[in-house]
Amino acid sequence: MRIYIFGLFVSLAHTLHAQDTLRLSTRQADSLFLQNNLELLAEKYQIDIAKSIEIQDRLWNNPTFGVEVSAYNPSRGAFDVGKNGQKAFTISQMITRAGKRNKQVALDVESTRKSEYQFYDLIRTLKFELREIFFESYYLEQTVALYDNQINTLTTTVAAFQKEYERKNISLKEVVRLKALLFQLSNNRADILFEIQENQRDLRTLINTDRPVKPTVDSSDIRRYQLARYTPSTLIDRALQSRADLKVAQSQTKEAELNYTLQKALAVPDIEIGAVYDQASNYVNHYFGVNASISLPFFNRNQGNIRAAKTNISYYKTAENARQNSIGNQVDAAIEKVNIAEKAYQSVENQFTDQFQLLSTGIYDNFQKRNITLLEFIDFIETYNESIQEYNRLQADRIKVYEELNYVVGEELFN
Repeated sequence: MRIYIFGLFVSLAHTLHAQDTLRLSTRQADSLFLQNNLELLAEKYQIDIAKSIEIQDRLWNNPTFGVEVSAYNPSRGAFDVGKNGQKAFTISQMITRAGKRNKQVALDVESTRKSEYQFYDLIRTLKFELREIFFESYYLEQTVALYDNQINTLTTTVAAFQKEYERKNISLKEVVRLKALLFQLSNNRADILFEIQENQRDLRTLINTDRPVKPTVDSSDIRRYQLARYTPSTLIDRALQSRADLKVAQSQTKEAELNYTLQKALAVPDIEIGAVYDQASNYVNHYFGVNASISLPFFNRNQGNIRAAKTNISYYKTAENARQNSIGNQVDAAIEKVNIAEKAYQSVENQFTDQFQLLSTGIYDNFQKRNITLLEFIDFIETYNESIQEYNRLQADRIKVYEELNYVVGEELFN
């Protein structure tokens, strides 16, 4: 009775864990990533900050108001500010010249645009990471399923051979060799599970969930990765139009040009105008006057900042050109990787896994019937597992290089 209750409890716990698992297609994973990823949410705040600075720099300077009162009059005492006392009021306003305000706002607008491009580039980078881990996890789980099947079948075989050994029908050497093979399969399975857990960590971080994630992939997800309708020149042109990191570089060049214009404007001194009322300390009582002041640019004409801003333009233009050249090379390299992976994938016969699976099913029966030797059996199992594991890795690598092409072009090419 206790064994039955314990078994029921284990079964229930396994069912609850399965229900808690988040089963996702690629599109569902992309959607959760865009909604929940904390790095993207944090980067959005940078856009809001840039827009706030833009709003601030559009504002006019505040006027300045001043008051002066008589603190002490020997004949009338302290704070003589009455009708016959002394007080003065001033008000002034700074007037910017050479379009400084508008030039600063134009620079802020470009800075906001750059923040948006940086946000899109972060999406591009993290989505590539998400897709890479998603498909790798899927094919690793397929390999684990293979090992689970092999281990279950081999465990039964080992148990049967253990009984035969106890009956003195076979040698201990055969039983030990089978147990060693079972141990090797269990170790290989554990290594793959370690990889899956690392991917789980990254997947759950990317979509911001605390639930286990199980990738689901159907044949349509695989078939959509085809390069036939694209030429290298077309892909390079699209990359130069779409890559967010190139737009960031172009925006930095534009910022440098706008800053150069602003620095030249800052060399033009601003004017401060104002008015004053003086009750009793001027040459006439109740004096009203106006004033204006301007900095005389004899020494500081912002020469250093203007020179630095001009040099910055050359720096960012060079960086932009380097980025353009790099993008072309990246696209060419990604296309070559796709061609290599596709050729390797197509070279494997379509019936490869089915034939191996069929042969694997019969190999256990033949071994138990002693139609094949122990060495032949072990050699086949090792070859079979290696081949299926490499085939799954090849499928994952194939999709990875297509996703890398998406990444370097900056577009979804295979929807």
